[in-house]
Amino acid sequence: MKLVLGVIDIPYQNPPSQKKIPQAKKGKANKPVHVVNPTEQTTGDVATWLENKYQVMERFVDLHQKDINQAIEKSVSGALESLMMGAPASFNPFGAAASEIETLFKFTYLDKEEIVKTGAAGVPTEAALKGVNHRLKKGKGASRPSFIDTGQYESTMKVWTE
Repeated sequence: MKLVLGVIDIPYQNPPSQKKIPQAKKGKANKPVHVVNPTEQTTGDVATWLENKYQVMERFVDLHQKDINQAIEKSVSGALESLMMGAPASFNPFGAAASEIETLFKFTYLDKEEIVKTGAAGVPTEAALKGVNHRLKKGKGASRPSFIDTGQYESTMKVWTE
């Protein structure tokens, strides 16, 4: 059994606007610019990018290993009790743990910016400090927690077993 943290891979519904590439001046070539087509960007792309740059989920597991272990123990114990009381054999013994871990990740780790405690470089992010928020008409508001811009990364985060 392996516990897996990830996201449901869906396209962003309100993608960030694509940046304009500056025109080359006469006699000079433009430097290569990597531009992601926002209509093709998915939550999986963002999760991969965040994990590579900030190790968001890895740091969560490191910080909350004890809580994760306790959630699994409590979930399996409860599932065994339910099974002995007649629950169907198809019952997922890790379901309660997965739900508890998701809640811990979303509402404690991200919302309360616990990643700052881990010493991750670049956290809080510049975008969070500047209040970049693609849910707002102006695209900017008060400073916010890192990694919660559109809310899609957070809302699509899931835990499952393999």
